[in-house]
Amino acid sequence: MGIQIVRTLPEQDWRRFVNEHPQGNIFHTPEMLQVFGGAKGHQPDLWAAVRGDGSPVALLPSVQLTLIRGPLQRFATRNVAYGGILCAPSPEGEAALAMLLKAHCREAEKSTLFTELRNLSDLSKVQPILQGCGFLYEDHLNYLIDLDRHPETVLQSMSRGTRKKIRRGLRRGTVAIEEVQHREQLAILYELLRRTYASAQVPLADRTLFEAAFDVLRPKGMIKFLLASIDGDWAAGSIELIYRDEIYGWYSGLDRAYASHVPTELLMWHILRWGAENGYRLYDFGGAGTPDKEYGVRDFKAKFGGELVCFGRNTCVHAPRLLWLSQKGYSVWRRWL
Repeated sequence: MGIQIVRTLPEQDWRRFVNEHPQGNIFHTPEMLQVFGGAKGHQPDLWAAVRGDGSPVALLPSVQLTLIRGPLQRFATRNVAYGGILCAPSPEGEAALAMLLKAHCREAEKSTLFTELRNLSDLSKVQPILQGCGFLYEDHLNYLIDLDRHPETVLQSMSRGTRKKIRRGLRRGTVAIEEVQHREQLAILYELLRRTYASAQVPLADRTLFEAAFDVLRPKGMIKFLLASIDGDWAAGSIELIYRDEIYGWYSGLDRAYASHVPTELLMWHILRWGAENGYRLYDFGGAGTPDKEYGVRDFKAKFGGELVCFGRNTCVHAPRLLWLSQKGYSVWRRWL
C-alpha cells in the first residue's frame, strides 16, 4: 500500500497510534492540539503519513507561534513540535517520516522562519533521516526522575541541601499547597508566571493557553494546576501535564519575595511524591538548556536527583535571512525590557 500525506486524521486512529507507540507523549495527542487551538497566537497544525487504509505510520503535530500580527508577522512566526516526531519503528515508518518532513517543509517555508522539533525521547535511530531532510541537530539537556520507587527513595536521591530544605519546610508548615479547582483561580497562577517570565526576559504565552488547557485537559485528568501559599499570600505555582505513566513539568512561577520559604521545592516534592504514590513511572522536567551555556534553571532542576539526558532538538530553517533579522530585533527588544 502506498503512503499518503494528510492534514487531518480520525481521532480514534490518531489517539490509538500515539497511545500504542512507546515514544508517544502528551504533545502528540489530539487533546493537546485542541488546547493550542484555543490559545491566542497559536495555530495547531497536524501532518501525518498514512497507509492506503488510512492508518498512520508517521506523525508531526506542531504549532505555528506568532508573537505579533501585521506587516512584521513573517519575522515573528515559527513552528514548534513540542513533542517531536513520531513514526512506526520500521523501514516503512522511516520512509514515511522522510516524505512527511519534506512535505511539511515545502509548505512551512511560505510562512514561517523555522520548524523546531523538541525531542522528548531518544531519536538517534532516525537522526540520519531528520538531518537528511534539513533538520540540523543541536544538543539540548533534560532531567528525568524515576518515580517507580518508594517516595522516600525519591527524596533520598535529591541533593543533601534540597532534602534539608524540604524537610524543614514540611516541619514549619507555613507553605500550603492546593490544586486549582476553579477557572477563575488561573488569574492568580498566571500572574506568578508573568512575573517570573518578565524577570527572565522571556515571552510568556497568552493566558488563553492555560484557560484552554483547563477546559480540555483537566476533565480528562491530563493536567494539574498547583498553587502554593504562605499565610494567605500566593507564593508559587506550577502546571504539570499528565499522560499515561509520565508527568511533564510544563510551567512554573515564583514570587521571589517568598523564596526563603522554599515554595518551589515544596511544590516539586508535592508532585513527585504524588506521582510515586499513584503509579507514575517518570517525571520529565521539560528541558534544561544547552550544555555550553550557563542556565540557572538547570542548576535548580539538578538538585532533585534526576538522570541528565541529552535528546537534543532538530531545527530546519526555512528563511535564513529573515531569521537573522528577527534574531537581531529580538536582542534589541530584550535590552529595552
